[in-house]
Amino acid sequence: MGKRVAVVLAGCGVFDGSEIHEASAALVHLSRGGAEVKIFAPNIEQRDVVNHLKGSPAEEKRNVLVESARLARGNIQDLAELKAGEFDAVIFPGGFGVAKNLCSWAVDGKNCTVNEHVNSTLQAFHSAKKPIGLCCISPVLAAKVFPGCEVTVGQDKNIDGRFPDAETASAIAELGCKHICKNVNESHVDKANKIVTTCAFMCKAPLHEIFDGIGTMVQEVLKLA
Repeated sequence: MGKRVAVVLAGCGVFDGSEIHEASAALVHLSRGGAEVKIFAPNIEQRDVVNHLKGSPAEEKRNVLVESARLARGNIQDLAELKAGEFDAVIFPGGFGVAKNLCSWAVDGKNCTVNEHVNSTLQAFHSAKKPIGLCCISPVLAAKVFPGCEVTVGQDKNIDGRFPDAETASAIAELGCKHICKNVNESHVDKANKIVTTCAFMCKAPLHEIFDGIGTMVQEVLKLA
């Protein structure tokens, strides 16, 4: 029997939803690992909608669950219906939608609030000692919900211009969590909390390196499951 893994999305598109390459990479590595996957997203309105061609706001409204269904090929459920007891692990791909729709980090930083269903999902898996995988900006969810945990968003300095969002590491530390510096093709395992993180597109790196880094995260999650 393969491991049963829930994947939680935040929309569709890097600037206002889930980062498509990260979501796809996670799903490919889960498939390769023999996992049985079900996809979820909160049934809420997006904080904003971005025209990805122009990189500017669009005057329209979209729903996170409806947009996430694009990535899930329509096979998706409302996050409110996720029951941790039916799964062995949960994974959150990144993208600005995590910081806009799953929590308010994009606006409030370390003072953010976390969506109630995202929070309850994280708490349920953590309480059941089931692994949680997060990539890109998603580790801030764990940092906010689980003070004292260990996560990585890559490096804490903008080395060679490859980590333009390195200040996120400092914000994580201000929440009382420990940031672990890792390269893009690596992940960090917080064994005490069963939280596995990798930086993905928090690093300016070739797509195959991001794909490989997410692969290490998925592999570690499946080992812990």
